[in-house]
Amino acid sequence: MPSTASLKVATASSNSSIHLEQPQPEERQFLVKGTPAYKRASLAFFMSGFSTFALLYCVQPLMPIFAQEFSVSPAASSLSLSLSTGFLAVAIFCAAAVSERFGRKSLMFVSLLGASLCTIACAVEPGWNALLAIRALEGLLLGGVPAVAMAYLSEEIDPKGLGASMGLYIAGNAFGGMSGRVIVGILAEYFSWRGAMAGMGLMGIAAAIAFLILLPPSRNFTPRRSNARYHVSAWSGHLTHPALALLFAIGFLLMGSFVTIYNYIGFRLLDDPYHLNQTQLGLIFTVYLVGVAASWIAGQAGDRFGHFLVMPAGVLMALLGVAATIFAPLPVIIFGIVLITAGFFIAHSVASALVGRLARGTKGHASSLYLLGYYLGSSVAGSLGGHFWSADGWWAVAAFTGGMLLMALLAALGSRRLARI
Repeated sequence: MPSTASLKVATASSNSSIHLEQPQPEERQFLVKGTPAYKRASLAFFMSGFSTFALLYCVQPLMPIFAQEFSVSPAASSLSLSLSTGFLAVAIFCAAAVSERFGRKSLMFVSLLGASLCTIACAVEPGWNALLAIRALEGLLLGGVPAVAMAYLSEEIDPKGLGASMGLYIAGNAFGGMSGRVIVGILAEYFSWRGAMAGMGLMGIAAAIAFLILLPPSRNFTPRRSNARYHVSAWSGHLTHPALALLFAIGFLLMGSFVTIYNYIGFRLLDDPYHLNQTQLGLIFTVYLVGVAASWIAGQAGDRFGHFLVMPAGVLMALLGVAATIFAPLPVIIFGIVLITAGFFIAHSVASALVGRLARGTKGHASSLYLLGYYLGSSVAGSLGGHFWSADGWWAVAAFTGGMLLMALLAALGSRRLARI
C-alpha cells in the first residue's frame, strides 16, 4: 500500500484522480494473515491458479504429437498454446473493465468453468483448425481469471500478508502447470491425447467448484459504472509510472523465455540422442514442484528482505539455468530446467506483488497491464522460438531466451531505483 506521504505528493493527473475514488485505508477491512478467511481465500486462489495453468499448458507436452498427427511444423504446433495465451492477453483488458462493474468472484468462476468445457471440446474435435479455434476461445475465457485474481488479492489482503498470499497463488500456477504437463503426458502415453485432455477438463470443473465454495466475498470492492475514457485514463496512468512500466516489461521477458524453453525442450529430448517417450518427458515436468516451493519462499522472502532484492536473484538463477541446458548430458539439462523453473517463479511472484504495491488505485488495471505483457511474452516469444529451433537447434533457442533474461535482469535492477516505496 502506498504511504500517506506518497498520497500527498500525488500530482493532479488522471492517475491521481482515479486514486481518490478508492476507499481510504482506514475504511478497509482486510483479510489478515492467519485468520480462517485469509486461509480460505489463499486456498481458493491456489485452486484458481492450479486450474488456469493446468488448462492453459496441458497442450505443451502434446506439441510433438500434434506436429506428427496433423502434419504441421514445430512452430505451427506451438499455436495450440500461443493462440490461447495471445487471446488471453487481450481478454485480460476486457476482464479488468468488466470486473470493475460486476465484481470479481463470479467472473472468475464463469471463466474457469468455461475454459474447462473448452478443454473437453478439444478432446472430441477432429480437425486442427477447429482445435486451434477452441483453444483461442479458451484463452479468451481464461482472461477473466489472472488480472482479476491479482486485483482481488491487492484489495482484500492485508499488505503485510500480500506477498505470502500472492506467492501461494503463483504456487498454484506452478502446481497446475506441472499437473497439466505430467498428467497429460502420462495419459497420452497409455491412452491417447484426446483422453488426456478430457481428463484435464473434468479436473478443471472440480477446481472451479472448489474455488466458488472457498472464496470469501469482496469487502473492499464497490461496483462502478465507467466508460472507455475511464479505463484508458487508468491504464495510461500506470504506464507513466516508470517502475511499473519496467515491471510490465519484466513480465513479458520472463514468461517469453520460460515458455520458449518448455515449448521446445520436448522436441530436443524426444530426438537423438535421448529418445525419451511421452511418460518420461512428462515426468521431467515434475520439476514444477520446485516452482511451487520457490513461489511460496519468494513471497515470504520478499516481505521480509525486500522484493527488489529477491526479484533480480530469481532472474539470474533462470539465466544460469539456460546456460546449463546447452550441455549434452541429460542430468545437466534437467538441472538447468530446475534452475529456470525456480528462478522464473521467484521473479514472477515477486514482480506480481510489486505491481499490487506500486499501483496507485485501479489495481485491476495495473494487474491487467502486467499480465498483458506476461501472456504476450508467452504467445509471441513462444511461437518465435520455433523458428530459432528450426534454424539452428537448441543453441539458437538458448541464445534467444538468454538474451531475454539478460534484459529482464537489467530491468529488475533498474526498477528499484525508479520505485517510490
